[in-house]
Amino acid sequence: MTTADARDPELPGRLLATERDALIPLLRSRPDADFALPTVACPGWTVRDVLAHCSSALIRVVESRFEKGVFSPESNDRDIAERAEWSTARVLDELERGMTEAGPAIAAAGGPLDGVALGEWVHAGDVREVLGEPGAYGGAGLPDALTLLARITRERGHLPLHADLDDLDEPLLLGELGGERTPARYIGDAATLVRLYAGRRPAAGVSYELAGTEEAELNIYG
Repeated sequence: MTTADARDPELPGRLLATERDALIPLLRSRPDADFALPTVACPGWTVRDVLAHCSSALIRVVESRFEKGVFSPESNDRDIAERAEWSTARVLDELERGMTEAGPAIAAAGGPLDGVALGEWVHAGDVREVLGEPGAYGGAGLPDALTLLARITRERGHLPLHADLDDLDEPLLLGELGGERTPARYIGDAATLVRLYAGRRPAAGVSYELAGTEEAELNIYG
């Protein structure tokens, strides 16, 4: 059984760099109209809004700008509004810079910012899904994302869950270890597991089994 190992300080940066190399060229190839599409996972935000949120969050990490209320809904909306007059190319330039430079800052922080990398990777999945691209909540970064998810849920004392994943040879154990609660059970693919933990709806037509808990209880952003 695979559990969350000791923190690898390079993992968040590696996850961001892996996603950068796949996502940025994809985004630069899309027509401007695609960036105005509404997102399902983030109601009220367009694709461009999600990307502006991601780029601003990462630049905050790079520049160590963490004023009171940072990353709150109000702060996120202000960051997006500040970029409203930017060209799409400028937003993508900032996003690429953030995905490149945030890794060392996250590593140096000792753990509290690791979740930012996971959140950015999830948002990349949100964008891929809207654009109809394959690999939403999957792709080359998935192994690192699962490792990070397992460790974050463990450190937050999240409910224990035993996941038998179609994508892995060994089961993955998430959440609090050694607690009194009997682990819940998940059987299915890894991308759907990520969706559930991120509060996203499973893809249409995908089947999975979840026992011992409800979907809403898995949501780490709820």
